[in-house]
Amino acid sequence: MRGTKFSVIGMGKYGRSIAQILSDRGAEVIAIDNREELVEEVEDFVALAVTMDATDGKALESQNINECDAVVVAIGANFEALLLCCFQLKELGVKRIIARSNDENQKAILQKMGIEEILEPEKEIGVYVAEQLINPNIVSFLQLPDDYEVAEIKPPKDIAERTVEEIGLRNKYRLNLITVKRCFEEDRGDAVEVVQHILGVPTSDTIIKETDTLIVFGTSRDIKRFIEINS
Repeated sequence: MRGTKFSVIGMGKYGRSIAQILSDRGAEVIAIDNREELVEEVEDFVALAVTMDATDGKALESQNINECDAVVVAIGANFEALLLCCFQLKELGVKRIIARSNDENQKAILQKMGIEEILEPEKEIGVYVAEQLINPNIVSFLQLPDDYEVAEIKPPKDIAERTVEEIGLRNKYRLNLITVKRCFEEDRGDAVEVVQHILGVPTSDTIIKETDTLIVFGTSRDIKRFIEINS
């Protein structure tokens, strides 16, 4: 999605993969690391590659970091540096900070700092993180050969309360709707619990609700086009 701007701090294998996929998807990416050799390795595919100390607030400010849609702090080897970097980003008013955590203790500390979006590299591969940054409507996806994928997506706002036939997923967007996940309230005796169920095979008359999750099959390009047109 063009027009989006991200910064990725920490050009180890994990941060580099996120930066590369964001760039491949058309986003403007600022790549930052204090190791010049790693910065040189990414400068050909990002908009800007900078060698600097990301714990230095003035250095971060000089890159207009607060203008980014999101900043990913992917520093892996030095948790103290990651914390200082997150602190400086919050001081600069960065609106969305996504930080890496290597274990539950680090995750708890980041949460105490008010960092709500935390990456766990052993659970979340870089391509998944980048995909969600570019398309927040995508809940999860399975990448298949030839650029096809099965994706769980939140319904874009313009399709809520419309039937599958009215939306025209197959004819207009070249997407196949596999099924729909829907939330239902269930009485558990002492409390009412919201539970998500699969609706089965959707029909042309199935009405899509705002809170549904759609499971669709198609090319990455067609899925993104569907989201962009209807958002």
